[in-house]
Amino acid sequence: GFAALVARRARREPMALILGRQGFWTLELEVSRDTLIPRADSEAVVEAALATRPDARRVLDLGTGTGCLLLSVLNGLPSAWGVGTDLSPAAAALAGRNARACGLADRAAFLAGDWAAPLAGRFDLVLSNPPYIPTADLDALMPEVADHEPARALDGGTDGLDAYRRLADALPGLLAPGGVAVLELGIGQHETVPALVRGAGLVVLALRPDLGGVPRALVLGGA
Repeated sequence: GFAALVARRARREPMALILGRQGFWTLELEVSRDTLIPRADSEAVVEAALATRPDARRVLDLGTGTGCLLLSVLNGLPSAWGVGTDLSPAAAALAGRNARACGLADRAAFLAGDWAAPLAGRFDLVLSNPPYIPTADLDALMPEVADHEPARALDGGTDGLDAYRRLADALPGLLAPGGVAVLELGIGQHETVPALVRGAGLVVLALRPDLGGVPRALVLGGA
């Protein structure tokens, strides 16, 4: 009952996990311990994607989690279809349930795999909110995050940039001509990540802030 829910919150369990749901962009999504809980900061990625490529037909979301980025973008692009990948089969299954609940199952498919490994093809729009917290900083996260959300979705390696290195290598082979990638950045990564992706031959088109003014959505094009 209610007392049990209060006790769970008192143990610093996130409200979204207690309720099993979280609002994001224009959608209401199922959440679980298998994925990150969608955050308002990530809406900057959706906003940048829709503003930059409103004509996109083929969309890819790498590390999809709940499916929040892909499903929000598809909801705003009625002619588009998309694929989301996640290393966790449970996360990919959760994203599939969210697609059905949002009426988008006919335009979204979800696969379990390592980034782009299960894919062949090129996309007009590639989205990703990769793990970007330096490993040494994980223990200092709030209990709501450290104790209840999956470390694999948070841990960006020693300098927090491991996932961006993987993405920088993969993106040139994933972007269609004129294609755009939109990556979420962690706080303070608005200089390091652009330098890294330029080294892979990608072009920085824009850097958009979230509602708190933090540079959050990095928009990239192919060379």
